[in-house]
Amino acid sequence: MATLLSVNVGMPKDVSWQGRTVRTGAWKAPVQGPRMVRRLNVDGDGQGDLAGHGGDIRAVLVYQLQSYQYWQERLRRDDLTFGSFGENFTVDGLPDDEVCIGDRYRIGEAEFEVTQPRVTCYRVGMRLGEPGMATLLVAHHRPGFYLRVITEGHVQAGDEITLTRKGPEELSVADTDALLYLPDRDPAKLGKALNIPALSPGWQQSFRELAAAQQPKQQPGRPGERAGARQSSQEPGRPGWPGFKAMRVARIVPETPSVLSVYLDAADDSPLPEARPGQYLSIRLAVGDAAPATRSYSLSCAPTAGSYRISVKREPHGTVSGYIHATLRPGDLVDIASPRGTFVLEEGIRPIVLVSAGIGATPVLAMLHRLAAVRDPRLLWWIHAAHDRAHHVFADEAHTLVAQLPNAHEHIYYTAEAAPLPDDPQVTHGRPTASSLAALNIPVDADAYLCGPPAFMNDLGGFLRDRGLSPERIRTEQFSALPAVNPGVTTTATGRPHRPPGPPGTGPLVTFARSGITTPWSPAHASLLELAEACDIPTRWSCRTGVCHTCVTHLVAGGITYSTPPLEPPEAGTVLVCCSTPTTEVVLDL
Repeated sequence: MATLLSVNVGMPKDVSWQGRTVRTGAWKAPVQGPRMVRRLNVDGDGQGDLAGHGGDIRAVLVYQLQSYQYWQERLRRDDLTFGSFGENFTVDGLPDDEVCIGDRYRIGEAEFEVTQPRVTCYRVGMRLGEPGMATLLVAHHRPGFYLRVITEGHVQAGDEITLTRKGPEELSVADTDALLYLPDRDPAKLGKALNIPALSPGWQQSFRELAAAQQPKQQPGRPGERAGARQSSQEPGRPGWPGFKAMRVARIVPETPSVLSVYLDAADDSPLPEARPGQYLSIRLAVGDAAPATRSYSLSCAPTAGSYRISVKREPHGTVSGYIHATLRPGDLVDIASPRGTFVLEEGIRPIVLVSAGIGATPVLAMLHRLAAVRDPRLLWWIHAAHDRAHHVFADEAHTLVAQLPNAHEHIYYTAEAAPLPDDPQVTHGRPTASSLAALNIPVDADAYLCGPPAFMNDLGGFLRDRGLSPERIRTEQFSALPAVNPGVTTTATGRPHRPPGPPGTGPLVTFARSGITTPWSPAHASLLELAEACDIPTRWSCRTGVCHTCVTHLVAGGITYSTPPLEPPEAGTVLVCCSTPTTEVVLDL
């Protein structure tokens, strides 16, 4: 018979860690006597990061005495007291390889249901002073698990734990954890996971994406952290080339006063791999005496064209865009990395909404080209916002393409207050609003693709969600640094990205393409992630040990090595920056 050995609680507090402040509830301590367990947590307990912990699905965390004994021996620690792993219930019994998702247990007056393994997170390592603990918990199949509260009630140390119902499919906590985080997945177990109603929604979504990725003839939907690491960025067509290669500027065409298009051909006349509509190219240029600068620009042409086209807006202080506008000439050779990116038009039968503002039209214009080329019969809405007619990039081109589609609708917004409007019912003065989008009667099952300034995409994405579109079907693209994912961290960088402080390194150059920073590598940084953080570049991570793949980043060029080998390598052409260092000059899409 399993037994509850200790009830542990702790309220969130601010902890100093690596020069940051982390809000965390990982510090738990045993309490005496009965404690009331409610729907969201144990009385006296709290979670610092509700995005990854807590809530009704993850109300109570369980860890086992037997795992304590295992880690005491392996880590050679004699200071591990109950609550050290951040758990609410320390139990004798209930091993991870026997407890199954969906199992229900009676403890004291309360009843619980197993919903998922522990979330892999750096904070357990921070709490224990063992930075690699997140990896160890997964690799050794001892994660612990979360409970949902079915019936509230009092519990206390010494209560017996009684199984009241066995979960469907009988998929253990350890097998569920391995299914998400480790390679060589068993398709049969993946199918079982999808049939367990008690499994938390986040894990269900990840397993749906993994199942879709295992189907070679299907194009998965919007990738999540794990499935996105396995989705190819260059299929279909010929594979792309590694790193950069020279391409020739065939012609340069002005589009508006601030935007021009650059047509690129292979310098060696070799065939170009077909890009997926929505992908981008990275271009590397030697501008002045500084190190070569790298920027990324969406392909704005039909992806099946014999050459590539990028369209570049001249930014007021843009070093690379200024060079392209003022100095680049037909016949020049430029270094180009092959097409990549997961913001791509998906096959299917659902209606399509293409939404853009300003130069954000480029990736969705490529999608419009693809749809027009095959006279796609799906319902389509082309929605674009520009300052005025003079700055409406690709106005005639997009209008012609929309006219070739049998079920397409075009809606243009000019935002300048004094902009004269053409005599065209498709053009509206002002910005898209919730009411104007509602008037378009966009179906709730549509796939939406948004590109433009972050505030524009946030607003329009919110309007579409309010309209009823599923968040998973609203895809966005931006070429500035992506929003940071730093769970629990309360102190974040507020300035612009910059080179790291202190003496420059002597190692190979590291370029963060989205942020426009190039700096020599220094072994003073333990990983590429730490170098990015020293540059105040927004970063995305959770475990920091190569398990969760939150930090997966496209490796545009160069070579890396892993200081801590990840439990599952990422897809070719990508890298886990949390545990890698450069072996050659590298360019990262970060």
